[in-house]
Amino acid sequence: MRFLVLPDGERFVPVEQVIAAHLGSLFSGMQVQAQYSFRVTRQTDFNTDDGASDLLVAVESVIRMRKRSPLVVRLEIEKGMSAWVRELLVRELELDDTQVYPVKGPLDLRGLWALYALDRPDLKEEPFTGVTAPRLAPATPGHHVDIFSVLRKGDVLVHHPYESFATSVEAFVDQAADDPTVLAIKQTLYRTSTTESPIVKALIRAAEAGKQVVALVELKARFDEEANIAWARALEEAGVHVVYGVVGLKTHAKTSLVVRQEAAGIRLYGHIGTGNYNPDTARIYEDVGVLTANTHLGSDLTELFNYLTGYSQRRDYRKLLVAPVTLRPRLLELIAGQAHEGGRITIKVNNLADPQIIDALYDASQAGCQMDFIVRSVCCLRPGVPGLSERIRVRSIVGRYLEHSRISRFGTPGVDAVYYIGSADLMV
Repeated sequence: MRFLVLPDGERFVPVEQVIAAHLGSLFSGMQVQAQYSFRVTRQTDFNTDDGASDLLVAVESVIRMRKRSPLVVRLEIEKGMSAWVRELLVRELELDDTQVYPVKGPLDLRGLWALYALDRPDLKEEPFTGVTAPRLAPATPGHHVDIFSVLRKGDVLVHHPYESFATSVEAFVDQAADDPTVLAIKQTLYRTSTTESPIVKALIRAAEAGKQVVALVELKARFDEEANIAWARALEEAGVHVVYGVVGLKTHAKTSLVVRQEAAGIRLYGHIGTGNYNPDTARIYEDVGVLTANTHLGSDLTELFNYLTGYSQRRDYRKLLVAPVTLRPRLLELIAGQAHEGGRITIKVNNLADPQIIDALYDASQAGCQMDFIVRSVCCLRPGVPGLSERIRVRSIVGRYLEHSRISRFGTPGVDAVYYIGSADLMV
């Protein structure tokens, strides 16, 4: 517990202040001259051996190394720490001054989550429950909606958390698991959930019912490795064909494919999204996704899953842009296509750091293209530089929900615009 609650239940004190107040008892018979708080951050970014015979064992080894890593990469100290104590820590931890960060205020503010967890609704925003996307809502409350029938009439775009993840994406996989005409379900899983995962449970139920179920579980999803290993083992025990991805690559795609036997023949249904199949983050992250029965997208998803599971070497697709094969080249083409007076580009991403993409954007700006970017985190592009990027505007949205969607628009809305969504950022 980072903050200790006082007897009145209304006030809290950092644990380091409690320790400091009782140093005399802890160090009996000794004179305490001064006390300071500090926090170390240890090396946790260990490379996984992609050539290992058992990737799961290799990832488990990385997790163990992370827990007892001896290498300190950052030292946070309270402002006002004496020079000799600072020098002692730097020397003993084998650091240099560039790795030391004086902090004015409490260290490790992650502990504030314990305060947020308090049952004090009067201090929080009112709970928000996403609505069901109109086309997925039953005509009569309590009735069942055939999602496959809805998708045969056209794609459904969902925007989370404003539109419910549970009544759209989860319902899609859940219905597929129980539908006797569904032959197969294929699913990528990057970050699921540490506790309950309705989608994983649906996949297990489908496998136990005799359907062909494939789950591509990314074991190298940083800091979610243990949860993913646990889910992978649960899926394997149920008879799911679990794949750990492509050697040398991290599978970050958020896709699902359902193969269904219908009167007219085999029909493919899919989901492509920007967010994880995680019911917890789906309530606090802003993301978009499309549920579809589009023939070209279904064929592309089939080829993609065949590639990811090692049954195909196909690297070109009808509609999908897949990194690291077709995504960057196509984006460069789209940027070049708007490099003229009247050109328009609007992109929303988490990070923009790809030098080749940035150079192409500078060229487009100089050619007359107007551009708007919404970048949540790292942005290495410099907007507004005369002669280079004066037609580029960059902003960041900070609100109640974490902006997580990646959306790109090339061209003029209503005239010649093309749109893409996905889980990839513009990074190397």
